[in-house]
Formats: sequence, structure tokens, C-alpha cells
Amino acid sequence: MSKPDKKQAILDTALTLFVSQGFYATSTASIAKKAGVATGTLFHHFPSKDELMNHLFISIKQEFADAILTSVTDSGNLKQDAQHLWYAAIQWAIENPLKQEFFQQYSMSPSIPLEIREQAMNSILSFMGALMQKGHALGLLADYPLSLMQDNCHGQFLAATRYFLDNPGKWQEPTHKEASFAMFWNAMRTDNG
Repeated sequence: MSKPDKKQAILDTALTLFVSQGFYATSTASIAKKAGVATGTLFHHFPSKDELMNHLFISIKQEFADAILTSVTDSGNLKQDAQHLWYAAIQWAIENPLKQEFFQQYSMSPSIPLEIREQAMNSILSFMGALMQKGHALGLLADYPLSLMQDNCHGQFLAATRYFLDNPGKWQEPTHKEASFAMFWNAMRTDNG
């Protein structure tokens, strides 16, 4: 196994174990053993279990952002653009259930330091903030503090994806799909939106 393959094996194994056993119950030795690498190899790539968790969180957030960024459009209709983005985000979650379970467990967990969560929100997902700021400027979105709106939207995304992961057939039903976006949009919009 080459170095990149070993590093990826460590990340894939950590993802599975963190989701199935929890962060604190998962040892670095168990990650190394299941990944088929020496413990020293794990520490060569990640100096600590916390560093491994942070890297995993950031890399999955980046994968998520890259996947849904293809849905970011500037059609001139902010609501329509937000809807495309919302649907793409939930579709990614449905297509990547293990990674979404990881987000369900750790996105708001104290296991992920605040600065790592802020990096994910303000750097990797900065296009979301830009969309919200555009909505403020157009008078379509309420003028709430941006960071509060971002966290609220994130919570709504986690709730919606939890629902659709638990009820997979509902995502294909237009009434449920459309209602999920309407609840998301209505939480942010002004009376004009």
C-alpha cells in the first residue's frame, strides 16, 4: 500500500469507527489495526486522534462543498438558486449516508473544535454566506446576524437529512421534498421573500 493509500485507509477506517463506536470509544490502535497499518504509520500522518478527527471533518466538508457547488447558480432568482443548492445538499447526504451520519454526530459536537467548525463554515462553505448576504441586500432574507443564520441553516439541514435518511422514500415524494425547502426558506425570508 502506498503512502496516499495508507492515509486514505486510515481516514476511511476512522470514519467508519467514529460513526459506529463514537470518537471517545475509538482508539488509534483500533483504527490502525482495522486499516491494516502500523500505529506508527497512523501517527506519521496524524499526530493525534484529534488531528485525525479534524482532518476527516474538514476533508468531508470540502467534498460536500465541492459536490454541491456545481448547483450554485446565479439565475437572478435567489430563491430558485437556494432551492437548487438545498436539493443538491440533501441529495449528497442521501448518496453518502456514512459521511452524513458523521456530520449528524459531529457537526455540532465539542469533539470538533470551534475553530475547525468555523473554518468549515466560513472558508469551505463561504458561498453560503455570500448567498445569504445577497439575500439581505435584495431584501429577500431577514437581516439577522450572518453567523446565527448559518448555524440555523446548518441545523435545518441536519434535521432534514435525518428525516430523509430515516425515511428514504420520502425524498422522492414532491410534497416532502418541496416542504423541506419551504421550511428552510421560510426560516430566513422577510415578508417580501
